[in-house]
Amino acid sequence: MAGYRKLGRKSSHRELMLRNMTTQLLQHGRITTTETRAKEIRKTVEKMITLGKKGDLHAQRQALSYLTSETVVKNLFDEIAPKYQDRNGGYTRIIKTAPRRGDSAPMAIIELL
Repeated sequence: MAGYRKLGRKSSHRELMLRNMTTQLLQHGRITTTETRAKEIRKTVEKMITLGKKGDLHAQRQALSYLTSETVVKNLFDEIAPKYQDRNGGYTRIIKTAPRRGDSAPMAIIELL
């Protein structure tokens, strides 16, 4: 059993999709997606915020290598991470919503606390 969900995508597509969704979540604070994607995004967002809490140059470069926007990385290190300085994990919340109309896929909202 794999330690991640394949999400019905090839590995390159899945990796880029998770990078984009992680960047969008850090930029906007909340996004609506399917429940399984939200659970996968949670892992990477938690790692990025942990890097932001470290705050050194190496952590910035690691975050920049994963996230797709330099402004989001700057925002992560300057504004988002300091909010969670006294919190040990659990930076996101997943709220289940109504199924998607077209295919009844279970939907969820993932947001930063």
